[in-house]
Amino acid sequence: MSEPLMAAAGAAATTQTRCPSCGTEVATTERFCEACGAPLTPTADVTPLGPDGAESPVELSRPVTPSATATTSATVAATVAAPCVSCGGEVGEDGYCTTCGTKAASPRDHYVEQPASWVAACCDRGIRHTRNEDATAIAADEMPGSRAVLVVCDGVSTSTDSDVAALAGARSARDVLVASQPTGLGVAASRAAALAQALGTATAQANAAVIANTAPESDNAASCTFAAAVLEKGLVVYGNVGDSRVYWLPDPGAGDPLELSLDDSVAQVRIAMGVPRAEAENGPQAHAITKWLGRDSPDISPRTGSVELHVPGWLMVCSDGLWNYCSAAPDLQALVATTSAQTGGAPLPLAQALVAWANAQGGRDNISVALARHSPVS
Repeated sequence: MSEPLMAAAGAAATTQTRCPSCGTEVATTERFCEACGAPLTPTADVTPLGPDGAESPVELSRPVTPSATATTSATVAATVAAPCVSCGGEVGEDGYCTTCGTKAASPRDHYVEQPASWVAACCDRGIRHTRNEDATAIAADEMPGSRAVLVVCDGVSTSTDSDVAALAGARSARDVLVASQPTGLGVAASRAAALAQALGTATAQANAAVIANTAPESDNAASCTFAAAVLEKGLVVYGNVGDSRVYWLPDPGAGDPLELSLDDSVAQVRIAMGVPRAEAENGPQAHAITKWLGRDSPDISPRTGSVELHVPGWLMVCSDGLWNYCSAAPDLQALVATTSAQTGGAPLPLAQALVAWANAQGGRDNISVALARHSPVS
């Protein structure tokens, strides 16, 4: 998990009508907080079970449709109805095993999004962390290659409520980018400039959402990284704050892979000074970031850029939970190509398999992978 060079923080106030973890208003029938995934104790009739006896899916992200064709979703199956993973006992309504007291998995620990057949994301707690402080928020038009929005935020683990802040920030940025659809701009450079401006607005809105999830009196403000990309008919416009990344990974033999974003980190400073990537990314303060979103951030302006795509491949936005184990664009291209061949080439199985691969390497951080498949129109 990335850490800012300056400390930051926040804790949310709670009441009997709010989530005890993040302070979001919750209904008395809810088993989980929709904002942060924390288990709740229902005081009224709980959600009815489905026809197979399992609890109905939990909606982590309400669909947002600023345009007629853009849709978003992030539905995962709840795990409360499943037996305890430690002893096989019954899990109570409060989310804890009634036999051994082990806490059940939260829907926030692992979820997927797939707004269209050609776009998907997977977000996972990893192995070593006790909660998932990463967040994804994506959207896409139904027609492949038409328009997609990919956003990843990585909550800083040393700050309070970073899991809630990251999710709020990612959603806010996604909504801005979905709504920002420049019209009447036939030249790619004009479209890129308009979308870069929208990315600046989206970053500011994400930052506002992060701050909104920090208590005013807190001395450890919630903070997170930010990376986003908009793919629109072969044009990619991207931006980032911190060290979550955007990659363009053409199919093998179709072109050179690119790490589009540039980290705001101590490691990147050392790379710019000539230190080999492997050494810089594994040296002292390698994951110390020089920019982030949050109340204590000195600079939230994103680095932006654009690229036109002319060959088939994958646009990827990911957190360091993945690139920790495969950083260089050529290495990531090879991994994605091999994994895609094994999973059938669809984005959702590919995203899930990449997360599983990162966990197999050690899973020492939360993992987020958002993908859009680009296939040029012949």
